[in-house]
Amino acid sequence: MSQTRIPVTELESLVAHHMMTANISEPNAAAIARALVLAEIDGLKGHGLSRIESYAQQARTGKADGHADPILDRTRPGALMIDVCHGFAYRALEQATATLPEMARQCGIAAAGLVRSHHAGALAQVAERLAAAGMLALMFANTPHAMTAWGGRRPLFGTNPIAFAAPRRNAPPVVVDLALSEVARGKILAASQKGEPLPQGWAKDAGGNPTTDADAALKGTLEPAGGAKGAALAFMVEVMAASLVGANQSFEASSFFDGEGPPPGVGQFIIAVDPGAFAGSDAFADKLETLAAAIDADDGARLPGSRKAALRAAAARDGVAVGDDLVAELNSSG
Repeated sequence: MSQTRIPVTELESLVAHHMMTANISEPNAAAIARALVLAEIDGLKGHGLSRIESYAQQARTGKADGHADPILDRTRPGALMIDVCHGFAYRALEQATATLPEMARQCGIAAAGLVRSHHAGALAQVAERLAAAGMLALMFANTPHAMTAWGGRRPLFGTNPIAFAAPRRNAPPVVVDLALSEVARGKILAASQKGEPLPQGWAKDAGGNPTTDADAALKGTLEPAGGAKGAALAFMVEVMAASLVGANQSFEASSFFDGEGPPPGVGQFIIAVDPGAFAGSDAFADKLETLAAAIDADDGARLPGSRKAALRAAAARDGVAVGDDLVAELNSSG
């Protein structure tokens, strides 16, 4: 497929405009565009531009409220609840990362729970913004059912991703972002859209049989990362992101991929930790740099998330490669 390179800010504007033609407010459309374009740049294509059409479809049918304004409620000095009101999650996530650092500086640790939420995209973006503000960050998100409990046959858990980020001294944050299924469901969607086969061991079809067919995998279940250990961690995320904040459990949530059914109503939970409240910011930074140096000194090893700086620099210099079919669709919007 032929591609065109588009400058980052121009691509964000095109995506935002397209979202607005799908009955999404300007602030929500802009937040969606920022998140999807950055995910595309970072190589997380399952959370990038491949989501445009499914988001637009959900906004048009009302499955996601494109005009919802998040409602913030500080329930304790270190606790924040955000009702996403069945809208798209990105504005609420931006508000959470703008609010939590000061709360954490006051309390040592602060957390935000998001309820009646939607797809949170690349969780690393949230954790990274908190790390840029000097915080250690953890994020949990539950997603529509895609994975069984260990030994089971019924899909009960989502891919249930987790993210972590830590600030560094004079260097970009260290960022970890992973789904607890063998692969993120967004990669299955991207393979389906391209008609590409899946590697063995990623998924099962609706009958519980291993499959390399992406369409069959979307109707079936994903394998947990690390077998029973991954399934146990998915349970932990389910409790933190859904049970704790009062959101739908994964098996109660509708799909992120189409406009059918009620809103997904999933949840997210974000924790910000101020290193200054514990060993102290300087002591923490010293220890982390010692660890980072040990990893860098090990030939072939690299810190998690270390490729992002180069990818973002290349996008700022050369633009973002976008398939010509999508470029034509974005340019024809409105």
